Amino acid sequence: MSKNPVEVTREQLIDALNEDLSREYQAIIAYVNYSQVLKGAQYMNIADELAVHATEELGHAIQIANHVDYLGGMPSAQQKPVKTSEKNEEMLKFDLDNEVETIKNYRLRIKQADFLNEYAISESLRNILVEEQDHLIALATALGIDPPNPGIADV
Repeated sequence: MSKNPVEVTREQLIDALNEDLSREYQAIIAYVNYSQVLKGAQYMNIADELAVHATEELGHAIQIANHVDYLGGMPSAQQKPVKTSEKNEEMLKFDLDNEVETIKNYRLRIKQADFLNEYAISESLRNILVEEQDHLIALATALGIDPPNPGIADV
């Protein structure tokens, strides 16, 4: 691989997208779990929002799996590990950390898809990125903090 993380082969993009797909699976499971176990009146609105996030993450997973298939790869069937907690703020922090990681990676993935002239994939990833950033903002707001700046993934 080139020292420039943007300069990838199709095979490297497939591998990276499969990592993203595993992260989407993780997000679906976490959002489903957390939306049901958050307790307390002050968390009911965010619990409802997390259920919506779960549905959006499923849509992302389907899009990513489609891109992997289009590129000639086999979509991943494994999720990243899901952290659980009985503490509301910990669950929301876990989700926030995952969104930061996801946004970092999609920012890089867009550049990588553009490098390979896969503009339709990068456009699809941009649309996913918009929703991921909305998730980040909602989680930060629920935690009473400013949304963190994810930057771009280190490779």
